[in-house]
Amino acid sequence: MRLLVVLALLFVALPARAEVVRVGSKRFTESYVLAEILTQLARKEGLEARHEQGLGATAVTFRALEGGSIDAYPEYTGTLAEAVLHVKEGDIATALAARGLVMSPPIGFENTYALAVKRSAGLRKTSELATRPGLRYALSHEFVGRDDGWPGLAKRYDLHPASLAALDHALAYQAIEDGRADVVDVYTTDAKIPRLDLVVLEDDLHYFPSYQAVVVYRRDVPPAFTRAVAKLHLDAATMQRLNARAELDGVPSAEVAREWLTGDRRAAPRRGLGSSLLRSIADHGPRHLLLVLVALAISALLGVPLGILAHERPRAGAFVLGVTGVVQTIPSLALFCFFLPLLGIGVVPALAALALYGLLPIVRNTHAGLASIPAPLRDAAHALGLTRRERLRHVELPLASRTIVAGLKTSAVVAVGSATIAAFIGAGGFGEPISTGLSLNDIPTILAGAIPAAALALLVQGAFGLVERLVVPRGLRLRAGP
Repeated sequence: MRLLVVLALLFVALPARAEVVRVGSKRFTESYVLAEILTQLARKEGLEARHEQGLGATAVTFRALEGGSIDAYPEYTGTLAEAVLHVKEGDIATALAARGLVMSPPIGFENTYALAVKRSAGLRKTSELATRPGLRYALSHEFVGRDDGWPGLAKRYDLHPASLAALDHALAYQAIEDGRADVVDVYTTDAKIPRLDLVVLEDDLHYFPSYQAVVVYRRDVPPAFTRAVAKLHLDAATMQRLNARAELDGVPSAEVAREWLTGDRRAAPRRGLGSSLLRSIADHGPRHLLLVLVALAISALLGVPLGILAHERPRAGAFVLGVTGVVQTIPSLALFCFFLPLLGIGVVPALAALALYGLLPIVRNTHAGLASIPAPLRDAAHALGLTRRERLRHVELPLASRTIVAGLKTSAVVAVGSATIAAFIGAGGFGEPISTGLSLNDIPTILAGAIPAAALALLVQGAFGLVERLVVPRGLRLRAGP
């Protein structure tokens, strides 16, 4: 237990170890590529820069910038005006300045929202969709929820689809390719538009605002970073080509950025699953393991005393068990996002969510273990003149230790799986390649995160066999059998 506490203190101290310009990206190909180009430009200016990849949707990424978890990220003027700041386009710079943020001049291309269909559908304009009420729509989650997305678009064009499925952006393309959808939302520089021979429907009622690509960054970034931003210029055709290089050719975004900056395009061999697994373990394993260990330490420090309280005071115990049970029913992603307004983005809200999620098995097993102790054993301890604290420490907790350790093991295994979701709020871990793979519809990348996470869960479960040998009295282990 002391080791876990020390790890927790060390882990919390990790983010402050060095000053680094952190460039964030949202969870889609173009954002990855632009952020990586900006990161490499910053390094060319002599800065230490790091790409915080795939933080999440717009709201999460902007929150990370505003809260100081990142220093910059690529964005679009229409998104800033409509979905983030809720101001007119001409007032974006003023609204950002009030938050200590700066917007660069346009990078050189526009990437607007649009709807797209297969060429065989024979449609050219968005207004024509109203004459086809039987069409099936597959739209990205963010587009469905945004003020400048589906709700307003459907109202403007009087659209009534036969069905509407909310999917990850990459999976929506898969749906129309497989014939499971007729209409998808697209970004106009998406690489798959020409590859799938889709027709981007004209926004003939002019619903969408201008979406000029820009960089949003904190006002206190080093001057060298503003010089790096000033060197970022691309047109729409170039951006679509870079997106295709990353998404369709399978070239990592860092390599795509290097190619564009140097003009040196090399062959793009795909890494095998074995090398991808090794790299994923090296890059993401330490962070994932520390998330699990620190969260488990916090859960144990809270859960065991709460379990003791639940046993000794039945009324309070009913309340404690009820509350921890309710927490366990909250979807894990919702619990992670619940802490964003309170704790910002990154490691801290992830730890808070994981710790709460791990409470129930520990509280319940501590309570059950204490409740299962035979009354004669309690009476014998009392007859020996032991105080309440001595009985708990020397008799009751050792007798309940096997059940308590089982609760800790369950909590740890749950934490390994739940920690993969921490990547969606910028905390890293094996969820990062899983998130990236989902965005790119890249199965090997998904497996590079999923397989190590599953292996870690098995290792953690096995490690608790050793913990049990160290903690549970030998007599209880012999009585219970192997």
